[in-house]
Amino acid sequence: MKRRAWLTLGAVVLGGGGVVTYAVASPPDDPGAGGRDKRPVKVYDLALKGTASGKRELPRTSTAQFSLVGVSWSGPVEELDGRAQVRTRELESGEWGSWQDLEVNIDPPEDPEAGMRGASEPLWVGPSDGVEVQVLHEDGTTGALPKGLQVNLVDPGVVTKAETQATGPAAFVTEESSPVATPTDSPVPTDGTTETPADDETATSPASTDTTSPAATGTTAAPTPTGPPSASASPSPSATTPSAPPSTVPKPPMTSRVGWGADESLSPDPSEYTADVKAVFVHHTDGANDYSCADSAAIVRGIYAYHTQVNGWNDIGYNFLVDKCGTVFEGRKGGTDLPVLGAHTYGWNRESAGIAVLGEYTSTGASGAALASVARVAAWKLGQYGADPAGTVQLNAGASQKNYFGTGFTANTKYTFNRISGHRDGYNTQCPGNSLYAQLPTVRAWASGPVQGLKVASVGGAALSGSTYYTKGALSVKWAATTPASLVKSYELLVDGKTVVTASGTATSANTTLPLGSHSVAVRAVHQSGKAVTTTALKVVAETTAPVFTNTPKLSLRTGTVNTTAVPVTLAWKATDDKALRGVRLLSPTATTFPPTWTANNRTAASGSAATWSMQAYDYAGNYRNASASYTPVILQETSAVRSGSWTSRSSSSYLGGKSYSSGSRGAALTWTFTGRSAAWVVSRASSSGQVYVYVDGVKVSTVDLKSSSTLYRQAIWTKTWSTSAKHTVKIVVVGTSGRPTVTTDGLVYIK
Repeated sequence: MKRRAWLTLGAVVLGGGGVVTYAVASPPDDPGAGGRDKRPVKVYDLALKGTASGKRELPRTSTAQFSLVGVSWSGPVEELDGRAQVRTRELESGEWGSWQDLEVNIDPPEDPEAGMRGASEPLWVGPSDGVEVQVLHEDGTTGALPKGLQVNLVDPGVVTKAETQATGPAAFVTEESSPVATPTDSPVPTDGTTETPADDETATSPASTDTTSPAATGTTAAPTPTGPPSASASPSPSATTPSAPPSTVPKPPMTSRVGWGADESLSPDPSEYTADVKAVFVHHTDGANDYSCADSAAIVRGIYAYHTQVNGWNDIGYNFLVDKCGTVFEGRKGGTDLPVLGAHTYGWNRESAGIAVLGEYTSTGASGAALASVARVAAWKLGQYGADPAGTVQLNAGASQKNYFGTGFTANTKYTFNRISGHRDGYNTQCPGNSLYAQLPTVRAWASGPVQGLKVASVGGAALSGSTYYTKGALSVKWAATTPASLVKSYELLVDGKTVVTASGTATSANTTLPLGSHSVAVRAVHQSGKAVTTTALKVVAETTAPVFTNTPKLSLRTGTVNTTAVPVTLAWKATDDKALRGVRLLSPTATTFPPTWTANNRTAASGSAATWSMQAYDYAGNYRNASASYTPVILQETSAVRSGSWTSRSSSSYLGGKSYSSGSRGAALTWTFTGRSAAWVVSRASSSGQVYVYVDGVKVSTVDLKSSSTLYRQAIWTKTWSTSAKHTVKIVVVGTSGRPTVTTDGLVYIK
C-alpha cells in the first residue's frame, strides 16, 4: 500500500535552524497559472521536541495557513498513553485560542501496513496560521511517549466548480520562539519503505492486531485499504466488484467526491468490497460544532487528507459523512451503492458501513437535519439488503476486544447488534458522543418507519363541539409528524375510510368538501419504506341548516338608575339549532357575544331615539340567522302627568330634567298615559320616604315603599312589561305612611 501519491515535497530552513516539510497534493494534470487563485490541499508536519521526561511540545510557532490539526506518532498500533493539547492562532484576528484536547485513543488499523502512523483524531479549528502543542502523561508520570511525535497541520485548500485546483506557491513556516521543526512526513518511496525516522523516532514494524484494544474515547477507526479511482459512479460488475442491489427506499441526494473536491491521486489503490452491509455504525468526527455549512466540503477534504497523509491510509475511513445542515458527502470511493469496505469501527468493518456526523456530540445533540440524513442513508443502505433499520443482526467479530460498555468480544464469534449502532457499541470509545448516541433510537425509528408522531393539528372550515366537528362542507385538514418530510413518501386524507386526497411527503395539509351528513375523517402517512400509520378518526358533521330565533330580540325596562341619556333595560331572546348552537351575537346598537345558553342580558339604552337591536345566532358549522327589532325609550317628566291632590315642585340637578314633584298628602295622585310595551316609575329615595299604590289601567297592582337607608336619585323602582305594545295608564297614589308620608317622583319611562 502506498502511503502518499502525487505529492510535491518541499522544505524550508528556519532562521533557528529548524526545517519543516510540507506535502502538496496535486492532480496529475496541472492547469498551471490558471490555478493561482485556488489553493491545493497541503499537509505540514512539525516534530515535537522533548523538554522534560514524559513530555513533548512545540512552542508557539507561526505557520502557513491551515484549518485542521492533529498529532501523530510512529507505529500504527502504538498507544499514546497521555494527553495531547493544541492551541491555534486565528488567521483573521491574529488571536491565540485556548488549549483544546485532541482525542488520542482511537481504533487501531485491522491490517497495519508499512507507512501507517498512529494518530489522534483531527480537530477542525478553522483558518489559522499558528500552533502550540504539548503532549504529556495525564498522571504526571515520566514514562516513555511514542516515538516520532509530530503535529500535523492540514490546509484543505480551495476548490472551484468541484474540481481540485492546481498547486500554489510553496508553503513555509516562520518561528516565534525558535522551535526546531524537522522533516518527518516526506513522501513514501514507491518501494513500500517507511520514512526516515527523525529526532528520537525509530522505525517501527506494524504490530499484531489480535490483542485487545485499550479503552478509548476516539471517533475514527483505522482503515483497511480500499478505493477505486471513480468518485461516485459504481464500477461495472466484475469478479472483484459486486453488483449494486436496488434498495427498498429511495437513495438520498449526496455530494460526490468530485463535488467536495477529493484529490483522487491521494487514493491510488483499488477499492475493496464486502459481501453486503448488515449494519451501520454512526460516528462523530470530533471538533467544534460552530462551523459554517459552507465549510463542510473543506472539512471533509481536510479529514481525507489527514487520513491519507497523516495516518497513512489509502482513503478516508468513513463511507459517508453528514454535516449539521443535513448535506450527505460520499466518503470512501468505490461506489456509494456498493458494499465498500470502510475503516471506521475496529473489528466490524467487513459487515457494515460507517456514517460520520461532522462535529462533536458529547453534551450537545446533533441537529434534526443531520439526524434525518443519517436515517435516510442508513435506511437506503440497509434497504439494499432487505434489512429493517429498527431490527437487530448478528455480526462476526473481526478482533478480540471490549466495547465502551465493557462487553467482551472474541474474534470469529457472532454477536447481536442493532442494525443502526453507535461506534461505542463495537469499540471502547465515547464516539459518537453521549448526546448523539442517545438520539440513535430516534434515527432507527425515522429510518424504519412508520411515520412517528402523526397527529391532526387543526381542522379548518369546521369548529369542535365536544368530540364532534361541524362544517358546512369545505374542510382543510392540517397535520404534523416528528418524522422528517424527507423520509415520508406521502400523506392521504381519508373520509369514511377512503382516500380522497393524496399529498406529497412534504405536505402539511389537504382540502376536501364533505357531502351533508356525518363522516369520519383521518390522515394516513406512508413512510418511504411503505409502512403506514393512520390518525384516530375524527367525527365531522356537514350541515347547512341555520339556527332559529324562537324568541326574537325584545327590550324591556328594568330597575336601576335612570339618566337623561341612558335608561336600564333588559334584552331578551331565545335561539336554537338542530345540531349545535355555538353562540349569539349582538350586532347593534353595540357589539358583543353571548354563550349559547344565555337568553337575556341587562344593558342600557339611549333615551329619546329609536335604536335597532340586531342579533345573530350561529352554529358550529358556520350557519347563522339574524333577527332584529327597533325600540325607543321615552322619558315622561312628572309635569306631563295628570295631578290630583297637593304636590310641591322641587328643583335640583340630581333630578331628571332638574325638577321633581313631592307630596305627603294621603290620596294625592299622578297619572301618565302612553302607548308602549314596558314602563318604569322613577323616584327619589331616602330614609324618610313613604309609600305609594300603583294602578295599571285602573287596577291596583302593587304597593311600593320608597324608603332607603341612603339617599338615591332617579331610581326606576317599579317596572311593568307587556307582551305587545298598547295604550296604557299608570297611576301612583300617595299612601300617607305614618311618620314618613312624603314621596318624591321624577317621572315615568316607557318603551314604544
